[in-house]
Amino acid sequence: MKNIAPSATSKSVRRLLVGMTAFAGAFTSEARAQATTRSTTTPVVTLTEARRAALAVDPFAVEATQRVHAVGWERRAARIDLLVPRVTTNLNYIRFSDPFFNFGTGAISPNAASATLEANYVILGAGKLGQVKSRTAALESAEANETVSRFQSTLETDAAYFAVLASHELARVAADRVKRAEEQLAVARVRVVAGEAIASDSLQLLLELIRARFTLLQQDSAVAASRLFLGSRVGLTGPADAAPIDTTMPPELPFSEAQAVEELRTRGPDVEAARADERSADAALSTARERYIPALTLGYTFGAYDSELFPSALKRSQVSLGLVFPIWDGGLREISVARSAAERNVARARRDELERASAERIAQAYLGYQTAKQGIVLAQVGVAAATETFRVQQARYGEGATIIIELLEAQEALSESEAGLVRARFAARLALSQIEALLGRRVFEAGQ
Repeated sequence: MKNIAPSATSKSVRRLLVGMTAFAGAFTSEARAQATTRSTTTPVVTLTEARRAALAVDPFAVEATQRVHAVGWERRAARIDLLVPRVTTNLNYIRFSDPFFNFGTGAISPNAASATLEANYVILGAGKLGQVKSRTAALESAEANETVSRFQSTLETDAAYFAVLASHELARVAADRVKRAEEQLAVARVRVVAGEAIASDSLQLLLELIRARFTLLQQDSAVAASRLFLGSRVGLTGPADAAPIDTTMPPELPFSEAQAVEELRTRGPDVEAARADERSADAALSTARERYIPALTLGYTFGAYDSELFPSALKRSQVSLGLVFPIWDGGLREISVARSAAERNVARARRDELERASAERIAQAYLGYQTAKQGIVLAQVGVAAATETFRVQQARYGEGATIIIELLEAQEALSESEAGLVRARFAARLALSQIEALLGRRVFEAGQ
């Protein structure tokens, strides 16, 4: 009985190994085949193409651009109103039930027609100068906010683009892990059959193979999801793939942290937008205060009267000069001034806060980039060390000098170090995009 039980157990283990390996292999092969089919039919975009396409469809970027166009027309209208009088025309034709005396023709007629041309020009007051100043500041604010929206959209597009590339790299790492697990399982089977290892070694390696294939399926799913997100960012209804980019060590930044802080504080796009908002609010306050100034208006009216549709029987014209001095309008001017002053104070506080926080915001991105660069160096050393450790453990296990657990630990450490290197590389890329979004300009034109 003691000799029969191990034999039966070994046969059960072998059947379990064969069955589970076949199931896992078939399941993974089908999933990988589907992923390959999707990959061959997916359009590929470069980083520059993705950024350009995203700007055209991103609702926030489009809104900011259209805002610039709208405010540009508002400023243009305010400037024209400063020089050109407001002109209106009116044409009336009336037929009465009974004839009456038509003062235009001096006769009895059931018809009356009139045509007028009116022109009014405000010489002083009515907030005209303030409107020009306010619209100019509003346009500056819109342009600065457009820059902020454009680089924020670019940052989000970069994140989506790098997510696709990172998913591809992590899927490759997972595929390498599967390959190593398959090789080790084959070696373990031979050793078990030869009596050099116990059957549980094969079970341990089979478990590692299933884990590796499960991780590969997860990474394939991540690739599919990241492609769909990138496709949505660039305006496609389906997925989009990312063209490979240079994965060499990122270069040193061409400026110091102090220089970056000073640049952000003086001409950062969001800081410029806050200053423009403050100027716009200050101009609105000036416009509200101009309502206290008397309004001097020059007017001209020309009229023609007749009983025909296009009157010409009687023509009259007049020129008027009016002065309106507002004394009390129920407190509307005071309310407008109070609201405008409050908005100006809020805008000033926001601008102050952004200027004070410049050092903190740029430091996070700047130091994040430097840290990510060092993380790449660390990850590269980690991959080299893990590769050598796995090679040694693999050789030792083949000679029977170590146990399967140490080999599995080395194999898992190698996969983790390779994945860590992938994450470190794209973390540096994303940190650089964050710096560019804050500064509102490209740092390395050739590298983008």
